[in-house]
Amino acid sequence: MTLQQHVETYRLAGDHAISVAAQVPADRWDTPALGTWSVRTLVGHIGRSFTTVVDYAARPAEDVDVADAPAYYLAIAAILADSGQIDARAVQAGLALGADPLAALRELQDRAVAALMSDDRAITTIAGGMHLSDYLPTRIFELGLHSVDLARAIGVPDALPPEIVDCILGLAVEVARRRGDGPALMSALTGRGDLGRGYSVV
Repeated sequence: MTLQQHVETYRLAGDHAISVAAQVPADRWDTPALGTWSVRTLVGHIGRSFTTVVDYAARPAEDVDVADAPAYYLAIAAILADSGQIDARAVQAGLALGADPLAALRELQDRAVAALMSDDRAITTIAGGMHLSDYLPTRIFELGLHSVDLARAIGVPDALPPEIVDCILGLAVEVARRRGDGPALMSALTGRGDLGRGYSVV
């Protein structure tokens, strides 16, 4: 896919996530959502898919260290394994949403869209330098999956636009394949095996 195609899907994923957040009842922001996270914390984490684009786009990279989106997830596996770090950032992001979380989330999306560039330059991410077109699928992945988490938490329909589903599926399968889980995934998807309880590529 081209950078422009990724940008359009990223915008779509952001719009969808915000449409779900707009359905959060006023009295539900501090109720449970995902694991130990409240609805506010989950929405704060969703907002990080906007703030990281803003932050990383402002830090051009001289070298490309991460070849593509699957390589990004493999590179940050140790970070993902440290749930304490992720929880702390999500809680802080949720608190930063302030008294009007939905308005704050929309502002974050506006800033992210404004930060997107027309050329596919390399940006500095937590995993190292990578092209914007390779980083955006990781944000589509996060926006899509966590909008499903949020929809389920507040009891509204959790269907995703097909373009987002396609992006998430393609990325998840490739991460699994590179981790060496291709045969197990193939068997599970064709009714010939089981990936095991709690299996995840992230």
